Amino acid sequence: SSLMRIPLPVFYVAEDHDGRIIVVDGLQRLTTFYRYINNDFSLRGLESVDTNNLISGRRFSELPMHLQERIEDTQLTLYILDPKAPERARLDIFERVNSGMSLTKQQMRNCLYSGPATRWLKAAGNNPIFVQATGGSLQKKSMRDREVINRFCAFYLLGYDSYKGDMEDFLALALKRMNELSDDELNQLMVLFEKSMFLNNKIFGEHAFRKSAGSPVAYPSRTIINVSLFDVFSVIFAKNSVVFDSFERDELSVFMYRLLSNDDFNNAISYSTNSARQVRKRFECAINEMRESGLC
Repeated sequence: SSLMRIPLPVFYVAEDHDGRIIVVDGLQRLTTFYRYINNDFSLRGLESVDTNNLISGRRFSELPMHLQERIEDTQLTLYILDPKAPERARLDIFERVNSGMSLTKQQMRNCLYSGPATRWLKAAGNNPIFVQATGGSLQKKSMRDREVINRFCAFYLLGYDSYKGDMEDFLALALKRMNELSDDELNQLMVLFEKSMFLNNKIFGEHAFRKSAGSPVAYPSRTIINVSLFDVFSVIFAKNSVVFDSFERDELSVFMYRLLSNDDFNNAISYSTNSARQVRKRFECAINEMRESGLC
């Protein structure tokens, strides 16, 4: 297209709050330009249109000078997403311009908030302690594993009482906060996250973050991971790791059984789970049960 002077489709980029420009749509094209101009590859498959053999098999430096200049002079049209746009609108725009491939919201956030936060989520998702605690049952390709870890970070750093009912905005705010943390603060967060995963796995085994952990049956069938349970137990175990580590497994299993027998709590992890009311209810139920069980 550049050699034939055909206008290229527009590029979409997003401006971050710190002024960085993040490519939303067009990364492959920009990368191709960069690599070709740096002589990383030669052109192939153009024999049918390259009757004069001017470009086939040639690297950038091997092109005639007027064709090199034509590539270098190619005009790029960029649309810039305003950093002040609401998070839901930014994700919606991202989804529209990437309509050729189905991306999850977490994959979109991984692009829009690239930095220390997204690298932290990747490391946490690959952490053997997390994989063992969740039974490796959260998909990596769709970044479902990073999404639930993102939720842990949001509720731990921002607090459940700051949640207003928009989970997409809440998770984005957590990534912004993490991108502002120092390396020491991120390392400390990882230590707490690992401790929480270790304790949940130690106490509840294969039933960690699953409703089956509160079953009165001796050997219950393992249920699927309940993300709302993950929210609560990942956070309260991280915030109270020293206390929980001092209790016996049976005592904490009784606490879990009593909590899951609470109708309000069970409702809050089962229905309209991302509403502000249900989020607040499940955290408050867990904290109250901890107090009544003498765990804090």
